[in-house]
This record gives sequence, structure tokens and C-alpha cells, in this order.
Amino acid sequence: MPRRRFDLERSESRHLAPGAQSSADSRGRAHDEEGHKFRTAFQRDRDRIVHSRSFRRLEYKTQVFLNGTGDHYRTRMTHTMEVSCIARTIVRALGLNEDLTEAIALAHDLGHPPFGHLGESTLNRLMADHGGFKHNAQSLRVVEELELKYPEFNGLNLSWEVREGLHKPYRAGELVADFVQPSLEAQVVDLADEIAYICHDLDDGLDSGLIHEQELRGLELWRTTQEKALVSYPHLEPERGRNYTLRCLLGRIADDVISFSDAVIKQHAPQSADDVRRLPAMINFSPDMAQVARELLTFLYNRLYHHPAIAAINRRSAEGLTQLFELLVGHPHLLSPQFETRVKKDGVHRATCDYLACLTDRQVYVQHQKLIGGLPSIESVRLQQPALL
Repeated sequence: MPRRRFDLERSESRHLAPGAQSSADSRGRAHDEEGHKFRTAFQRDRDRIVHSRSFRRLEYKTQVFLNGTGDHYRTRMTHTMEVSCIARTIVRALGLNEDLTEAIALAHDLGHPPFGHLGESTLNRLMADHGGFKHNAQSLRVVEELELKYPEFNGLNLSWEVREGLHKPYRAGELVADFVQPSLEAQVVDLADEIAYICHDLDDGLDSGLIHEQELRGLELWRTTQEKALVSYPHLEPERGRNYTLRCLLGRIADDVISFSDAVIKQHAPQSADDVRRLPAMINFSPDMAQVARELLTFLYNRLYHHPAIAAINRRSAEGLTQLFELLVGHPHLLSPQFETRVKKDGVHRATCDYLACLTDRQVYVQHQKLIGGLPSIESVRLQQPALL
């Protein structure tokens, strides 16, 4: 006999930790819907996210390197999948809700514009007098307004708890005055995102040849991880040794988060998910790990994210995004029909911003070439890089 939703909810009640968010206790959706026969509320949320157009577009959006400039670099899609994997490992160890965690992780970057953080800062500058732009708020906007899947309402009609996890600082539909933190599951996703930046952006940076291993030996976290990882394998070829060190680095950081967070949760002893929301954040690095992780992240900001080879491509991409914005604000009839109809409701600047934020890296280049001209094809701006398998 198949397991129905009520069976899954009963299983959650038996196995989840006291501070976890159970699906049976969800605050529901903005638009009432009958529960599914076989899936919990958070399972439905996860599936709605994966089936959305916004999720599919992540495959063609920048993580660090412009999409299309290298075959092995992470995209916003692969980054999202890796955040989900890291977060699920942590929540499973802590006895939290995996389905809720996965839904938040898979949706957390749906609002990211083309060209990664450079695209975000560009749109935020262009929207300075019109409410600004932050990708976290835009992710919430995507799932509440911009996805068009249902005849009765805009958005995906996700549960309150998933929407809660998509906005920083804390907000979920409406602000609840006595809540100061989101769920433990949302806290895990937030930290898993940072872990993915540290480990996987470092991997891509090394792969690109823009940073080198000898530069990392002055960083305590990398040096001590590599020494321990390779002590039993002193003769590994460089690529295998580097990849094994990166694997050990990820495991070391995740283990630290699990152990430290477990101790903090036991200290506060929340008895419900709402208890968690009234307490200080409980998911974090240990103080020692936080210090060495911050050192490595600072290195990435200084040596990779602002590397001249990346900056040159980013500068050209930002100029193209700016020119498109200025053109479309003045000629909103050039927007796609979905966003042209939003001008009356949201104003021309917000409608234009929404449109551009939804584009992929390639689409910006195509639209710029079509409407303005002057930008090369995205394939012509590939980074010079070592030959890869």
C-alpha cells in the first residue's frame, strides 16, 4: 500500500529533532490549496521550484565565470545543486527537515540576475532611486509574482516556511514581530551557500589558472587541510592531490558546522520551530573555523573575484546590461509581453529590472546585439585557460 502524506507527516513527527520544522505544522500558503495525497507541503514546494522556468535558467547564469567561457566552470545551477547537497548533509546529521531544506536551497538563487554578483550590483545601482535590487528579495519576488504557472494567481504559491527562508534579513510574506531568526533549515542553507563559495569557487579559480596552489599555502585552512589529506599520499599527481584536498576541505568544514551547531542547539534546547525563531542563530562555524574560513574567503575576493581577467569581461557585460536598461526604460514596448504588462502595476523601472534579472548571460548579449549592437558573441570572450579533459 502506498505511503500517503499523513504517513509521511507521522514519520516526521517520530524522527525530526524538537526544533525542526515539520510539514504538518506549516503555516500554509498565501492561496489555500488542498493537501496532496502523496507529498508533504515541502515536497510539493521542491517540485514546483525544480519545474519552474526560473530554475531552468540558472544553468545559463554566471557563478564566478561568465557562462560559456569555460566548459567545467560552475554555473548558478551547479552552485545551487551543490548548496542543496551540503545543506542536506548537515540537516540530516542534525535531525532537521530535509525536504524543507532542499526546497529553500533550490530556490535561494532564483532571483540572481545574469553576470552573478556584478549583475546584482549593476541593477542595484540602476534601481537606486526605485527601491534598489537584491537577489534575495528578487528570489522571493520570482516565486510570489513572476512565475506564471496557475490560472488563479501569480507565482508558485510556496509554503510560508520556504518563503521565509528566501529573504534576508528575516521576512516571510509578512513580518512577525517576535521572530528574530528563520527556521534552522533556512539557517543551514544560508551557511551551506557560504561553504559552497569557499570550496567550489576556489576549485574553479584553481582550474582556471587565475590562482595557484602556492598562493594558498599561506592560508591556514588550506595548508593544514592539505598537509593532513596528503600525509598518506605523498606522491599523488598534482591534479589528483588538489582535488582530494578540496574534497577534504569541504568535509572538514561541514563536520565543524555539524558539531558546533549541535552543541549550540543542545544548549538552547528549542522545543518547537517557533522556539527557534525567537532564539539567536544556532547554525554556524565554530569560532576557530570562522576565523580561518574568513581568511580564505577574503583571499577569494581579493585574488579571484576582482582578478583583471574576470574584471575585463565583467566590465563589458555590465556596460551592456546598463545600456539595455536605459534603452528599455525609455522604450518599454520593447520588453517581452509578460513584463510590458507589468509596467502599469510596478512602474517602468521595476518592470525593466525584472525583465533583465530574468535573462541569462547569453540572452543579454543576444538582446544587446539585436537592439543596440556592439557587443561580441559570448563565445568570443572565453577566458584563456589550460586545456581540460
